[in-house]
Amino acid sequence: MLIVLSPAKSLDFDTAVKARTVTTPHFLDEAEELIGIARTYKPDQLAELMDISPALAQLNVQRFADWQAEATPLNSKQAVFAFNGDVYEGLDVTSLTTAQIKYLQNHLRILSGLYGLLRPLDALQAYRLEMGTRLDNAHGKNLYAFWGDKISLLLSDVIQQQKAKTLVNLASDEYFKAVKPALLGVPVISPVFQDWKNGQYKIISFYAKRARGLMAKYSAQHGIRRAENLKAFAEEGYAYCEEESTKFNWVFRRKMED
Repeated sequence: MLIVLSPAKSLDFDTAVKARTVTTPHFLDEAEELIGIARTYKPDQLAELMDISPALAQLNVQRFADWQAEATPLNSKQAVFAFNGDVYEGLDVTSLTTAQIKYLQNHLRILSGLYGLLRPLDALQAYRLEMGTRLDNAHGKNLYAFWGDKISLLLSDVIQQQKAKTLVNLASDEYFKAVKPALLGVPVISPVFQDWKNGQYKIISFYAKRARGLMAKYSAQHGIRRAENLKAFAEEGYAYCEEESTKFNWVFRRKMED
C-alpha cells in the first residue's frame, strides 16, 4: 500500500526536528526550472497569479529568490516536518516514533506543485506554488501540463519497487488531478470523510483535511500494508460506513455529540 497526501500552504521552519535523516527530492531539476520561471514575476504579478495578498506575494518573491539548487541544514527542513496545516496537524508527525517515521518514508508520498513528488524526509525549502497555479511554462499553461506523466510514472516505479497492491488517495482533488491512475497499475482507493451537520452527513473541509492526516498517522502507528485494514480506522469518532461506500470510494462518518 502506498499513500499520497497534499502539501500545506503554511510552513514551520522554526520548530526543531528530532529526525536526523534527510533525503533529496527526485525532481530537483524540474523544481529549479519552475523556480526560474517564478523568479520572473514581480510582487504584484505574483499576487494576481496566486490570488494572495501583497504581503504574501512579497514573501514568496523573496522565497523564490533565496531558493538554491542544493539544500542545506540552514535553508531547508524535512517536508513532513515543514508542512503545517490541517492535514499535518492530524498527522502529528512529532508524536511518532522513529520506526513509524520510517514507515511514512517508505509508504507515504506528498504531491507538490514545485517538487512534484516528495518523500516525507526530503529536504524542503520554503515556497508556495499550488498545483492549480496557471504558471506558463515550456510544456503548457499550468503545472498539470508541466508535470505531465512524470509524477504518475515515479509513483508507478515506487509501487513496483514496494510491490504495493493499492494506492490510497488522501490528497485533495486539486493535487490528485496531477496523478494519472491509468499509469499506476494498481487500484486507487479514495477515503471520504463526512460529518453530521444540519440533519445530514457532509464533507466539512477542515475536518476532512484533518481526518486525512489522522488516517496517515493511523497507518504508521499500526504498520498497515493492506488497504483493507484501513476500514478499521476509528480515530476521533470516525467509522467506516459500508452501505455508503463503493469499491474505490470508502466513506467514513462521524456524528459528534451536540
